[in-house]
Formats: sequence, structure tokens, C-alpha cells
Amino acid sequence: MRHTSWAAIALALLAAPLPARPAEAPAAPPLSAAQAQEAMSVLTDPARRAEVIATLQAIIRVDESRPAGAAAKPAAPAAATPAAAAPAAAAAVPKVQLNPDSLGAAVVMGVSGFLDSLWTRAVMAARTVQSLPLLWGWVVVMVTNPLAHSILKSAVWRVAVALAAGFAAETAVSWLLGRPVRVLGARAPAGSDPAEPPGAASTEEAGEPDEPATPMPHARRDAALTLLRRLPLVLTRLVLDLLPVAAFALAGHVVAASEIGGDEQSRLVVLAMVDAYAISAAVMSFSSVMLSPDGRRLRLLRVSDASATWATRWIRRLTVVTVFGFAIAEVGAALGMSTPAYDGLLKICGLIDHLMLGVMVLQSRRTVRDRVRAPAGATGLVARLRNALAPVWHWIALFALAAAWVGWALEIRNGFVVILRFFLIAVVDLALARLVLIVLLGALERAGRVDPELAARYPGLESRLAFYHPLVQGTARAVVYTGAGVLMLELWGVPIFSWFVDSLLGHRLASGLGTLALTLALAIAVWEAANAALQAHLARLAREQQAARSARLRTLLPLLRSALLATILVVAGLTVLSEIGINIGPLLAGAGIIGVAIGFGSQKLVQDLITGIFLLLENAMQVGDWVTVSGLSGTVENLSVRTIRLRATDGSVHIIPFSAVTSVTNTNRGLGNAAVNVTVSYAEDTDRVGNILKDIAATMRTEPEFGDQMLSELQLWGVDKMDGASVTLAGQIVCTDAGRWPVQREFNRRLKIRFQEEGVEIYNPTHTVVVPQAPDLPRAVVTHPALARTAGGGGQ
Repeated sequence: MRHTSWAAIALALLAAPLPARPAEAPAAPPLSAAQAQEAMSVLTDPARRAEVIATLQAIIRVDESRPAGAAAKPAAPAAATPAAAAPAAAAAVPKVQLNPDSLGAAVVMGVSGFLDSLWTRAVMAARTVQSLPLLWGWVVVMVTNPLAHSILKSAVWRVAVALAAGFAAETAVSWLLGRPVRVLGARAPAGSDPAEPPGAASTEEAGEPDEPATPMPHARRDAALTLLRRLPLVLTRLVLDLLPVAAFALAGHVVAASEIGGDEQSRLVVLAMVDAYAISAAVMSFSSVMLSPDGRRLRLLRVSDASATWATRWIRRLTVVTVFGFAIAEVGAALGMSTPAYDGLLKICGLIDHLMLGVMVLQSRRTVRDRVRAPAGATGLVARLRNALAPVWHWIALFALAAAWVGWALEIRNGFVVILRFFLIAVVDLALARLVLIVLLGALERAGRVDPELAARYPGLESRLAFYHPLVQGTARAVVYTGAGVLMLELWGVPIFSWFVDSLLGHRLASGLGTLALTLALAIAVWEAANAALQAHLARLAREQQAARSARLRTLLPLLRSALLATILVVAGLTVLSEIGINIGPLLAGAGIIGVAIGFGSQKLVQDLITGIFLLLENAMQVGDWVTVSGLSGTVENLSVRTIRLRATDGSVHIIPFSAVTSVTNTNRGLGNAAVNVTVSYAEDTDRVGNILKDIAATMRTEPEFGDQMLSELQLWGVDKMDGASVTLAGQIVCTDAGRWPVQREFNRRLKIRFQEEGVEIYNPTHTVVVPQAPDLPRAVVTHPALARTAGGGGQ
């Protein structure tokens, strides 16, 4: 550090005496005349005094930033009571308990040690750059110290006067040269430029340069000739643009050399700011004539308007930050800024420049990628290298930028050589990883192809493999690149292999990761094997045309899959937690308590599920059956594991839980008997009536519409009952379950027509009512038809 001797003297003069025991206090040596003279020169020189103040403030801040425990060590006995109370307060905070020898505990301790080591190294690296406290201290001094503040104000107004004079001279010269510049632009040849692609405006708004279309060979030749004709005009335009800048610099230097410039210190400040603006303006003039963002007639570079505007904007930003950052650092050095603060300010400016360059790389990655990529159809080593470099060039550029700034900022010895070695190792390692990944993905692609015979034997196998294909590819990429990263660290000098083999944490981590991977692989294998077995069974039922069993299994399939998935997840999850080191005993106990509570609170739900499973397994009903359940009849529309949904004849829907089902009447179980029950008058011949019934059934069976639905002739059982007024004949026709009702309705229709033709009288019950009359009136017999209809029978 500069001025070491006078800084030490000033610190000796300004330091307060430290409290110490009288017996141990050494006698202070008297100051010599030379030391007193040196201290006086420091106090009277504003720049040197400002540097001493900045140094003292930086020391104070460093001391204040130390941990409180380090400063409070002597007071530890006095703080015994609060320290004793701290464990009790900490014990009240709930913590996640890990087994001491588990993988989780080892990982936590290892990560904690690694973070402590990393923090220590970061602190040591930060101590090498003590620029920020000193820089801030200098700023505070320049603002708060009266003498420094007066020096700063004096420099500011002198700079303002010099800049105002320079701007006036620049504006005057620009006005005088305005007409020649316009004439020069109008005379520039338009020629053949690369075509601007569509959508340039949108690309510019997105912050990315536009890509000019690739011209044809003849267009390239025309463009080259156009650029050659433009060159004299562009050089003339550059001279015309630099004349106002020269006028600005001349005016500023004149002001700095006059009495307004003040003393040497103020004159240096004025010249620094004037030269900074002049250099920035000259750089922008050169970039303007090369890019010509206002028009392409004087543009030497073959870029589009959007790309020219984008590049000009970023060149201006980089120029302003670099030039004015350096100028401000020089002004600070002239006003008493220390060397570390000066270096720190330059490093901050360099960081900003590197960040802006990184943003430029990211914004232009697509354009440069398309430029780097080999033309379509190109072959050979160069084309392959270009195609390999095109998608990753921006990562290489970002890595180089970051490495360059880190090596420069931390002043690493041979930093660029080490970074270049690391970079080459990374490139070779990633290239080998890419080759291994290509081979591995190709093998997985071939293994994922399913033979047609195997696909027919196991339906759904192709879809399942397609579902896991991205996951397997991602896992393969993760494994390959993880191995590449481990190998890269080993080649960089980090003993990662020996850490996995020798260290307890590495060994436990590798073992734990292997156990977790094996657990997940077994879980997936069990799940897929169960699904494959179910699908194969369904396919076999379909081939054997066992639709009922297939429908039953498909109804139970969601429940079976959900139960299997829940079991696999619970077992795998508990295994993973146990391997990490979490005690799963409380989890099992809690799960048991929750299970008991859910069991008590959802008895009906459990009963619905169990009853539904048994009814489905027993094939009591299927979708489409006509059933009677819990006194409700209808067609089964849906069967879940908990409810039945029936559609009644009037269109209403009945939803019945399985727990309410005590009996099931199903009319669709292969057979459906059409009942025949005919009551005729007592006077009719029963044999004749029976022959008529058999003849009707025989006729219907010969007809295709009803013959396929009738499984037998009329089974006439004979006279079922009789009384004094009627005779009842009973029988049945065995039909299919679907043909029962059509056959019975058609038989009844034909029965009525035939009885009318044969004159068979169907029994019509009547009721005779005797009404008593007065003794002088004759007795009357009244037959009331309504009463006769409601009576169950009667005599004449």
C-alpha cells in the first residue's frame, strides 16, 4: 500500500490508549522530529489525510464485521447464566430426528462441513480483495469531510465548464458539417445488400440480432463490389464524424490549460473527463461508420438493420462503462483514493463489461449458431466439427468470459493457463460422454422395439415401453453426465473416487443411492409385471370369448391397480425413508392410528367396497342386465366398486350402495321363461283350449323372428286351478333371457285373436247383488256391472 510510513505514524497519533493494568503498561517512546514532521505533512495534505481516514474507517468496519463471539470471549464467565439457558430454549424447538449412523445424518454432517470449508475459502478469497470497504470509505470521506468536499466541488464545476465548452464546440462543428454529411449519404451507392429477413422488428424487440439471409454466389459478388465502392465515402464520413470530436477535445483541453483548470490536481480531473468523452465519441464514430444503424447505404459490414442497431447499442454501453469507469478511477486516484480501492473500482467495471458481454452472447446465440453450422448437405471433418460446435458455442463463450474475469480479479498466478487446462479437460470429457450417450441411447432404442409376435402376446407392451422411454433416456443421460462430472473432477485434481471409496460419507452415500435405485427399480418392475399379467389375462379372455368374466375383471381392474399402487408406494417410501435414516416406527404407529380412525369413521364405505367386490366376483349382475335390487328394478347402467346405477322403465335413475343390497333378482342369466296362464269359462273344453295354445307356440317357433328366441315348445302343465265359474290352464315356453318378454307379448297377442276366431270365451267374472225390498213390493234382482268387475267371483 502506498504511503505506508505516514499511515503508520498517523495511526500511532490517532489511536486511543488501550486499558491495561498499570504494572504492565510500557512507557511510550517520545516522537522524533522527523516523525512529527511526517505526521504534520499528512494532516496538512488533503489527499493523504483522506487516505488515512478511509483506511481507519475500513479497519473499523472490518472489526465490526467480526463475529460477536470472538469479541465477547473475555466476558464468557459473566454470561454463564444466559448460556446455560440457551440449551433449554433450543431443546424446546422441535427437530427432525435422524439416526446417528444413517445416510441422512452422514449427508447432513458432510454437507455442513463442506459448506463451512467453502465459506472459509470464500472469506479468504474475499480478504484478498479489500477494495469495496476502502472504496466506500473514500466516497464517504469525499462527501462528508469539509476539506475533501470543497476539493470535490471545485473539481466538479471546473469539469462542468470544460464539458460545456466542448459540447458547444462539437455542436457548432456538427452544424457546419451537416450538409456535407447529408450529401455524402445521398451519393452513396445502394448496391446489393444481404436481404433483411422477415420479422426483423419482432426480433429486435426481443433483444436478439437478426440473421441476414444467406445470399447466392452472384449476390455475394455484387455485394463485394458495392462495399468496395462505398469504402472512400465511408472513410470520408469517418473524418467528418471525428471533426466534431476533435473540436470537443480541443475546447476541453483549452479550458483545462487556462486559469479555469486550477491547480495540477484539478487539471488532471478535468482532462480525465474530457478525454473520456472524446475517446467514447471516437469509438462510437468508428462503429457508426462500420455499422451505419441509420441506413445501409454507407454500411461496410454485411448485417441487417436490426443487427446493426443491436450491435451499436451494445458497443455504446461497453464503451461508456469501460472508458468512463477508467476515467473515474483516475479521478479518484487524483483525489486521494487508495490503491486497493482504485484496483477494486477497475475490477467492478471489468465485471460489468463481462456481464454485458455474457448478455450479448446469450442474445446472439441463435444467430451465431446458424452461422457456425455447416451448410445443408456438407460432409467431412470440418462440417462435423461445425455442427458439433454450433449448439454449444455460447456455453464455451460464457465459460471463457467467466474464467477470464475470475483469473484477472483474483490475480491467480498462471490463471489463464490453469483455466485453459480445465477447459480442455472439460471439452474432452464432455465429448467422450456424448459418444457414450449416443451408443447407449442407440442400444435403448433397439431394445425398445417390440416384435409383432411379442406385441400380440402381450397387448399394451408397446404403449408401456413408449411411456417409460423418456424416463429411461433421462436416467441414462443423468448417469452418463454424472459419471462424466465425476471423471472431470478427478482429472481436475479433486479426489472424488477416493472420497467415495475411503470416506465414510462417500461410502454411505454410494450404498444409499444404490439401495434407493434398487428399491425404485423393484417397485417399477412389480407394478409393470402385475399390469402385464392383468392385460395378458384380459387378452386371453377376449380370445376365448368370455365376455362376462372379462367385463367383471375390467370392473375390478381400477380397484386392483389402485390397491397395488398404494401398496408399492407405501413399501418403497418406507424403505427410502429408512435408508435415509428417518425412524419409521412413529410413522407406522401414526399410520395404524389413522387407519383405525378411518375404519371407524367409514364403516359403510368399507362395507360397500367389500360387498361390491364379492358381488362382482360372484358375477351377480352385469351392465345391461334387468335386475331387482332392494325393491327397485331397472337396467344396470354402471357398476362401480361401491354403487349400482339402475335405469328404470320410466327413465329415472336409481343409485344403490352395495351395503344396501341383501338380494339380487337378475332376469338375464341365460334363460327366460315366457309364462302362459289362461283362464277360460267353466263350460269350455280344456283339451281344445290346450291344443290351441300348443298350435300358437308351434307356429311362432317356425318363424325366424321368434324361433331363435324360443328354446322349447309350449310346456303345458295342465289345469292349474278351477272353481264353479272358471278353469285356469298353466304352462311356459323356455326362451333366452333376451327373448322372454318379446315371445310372451307376441303369444298373448295371438292368443286373443285365436280365441276370438275359435269362439273361446275368456272368463269374465260377475257379481250378483240381492237388494231386499219392502214387503208390499216384488223382489228384484239387480246385476251391477261395476260391482261385478271388482268382485273376485260369484254365482249366477
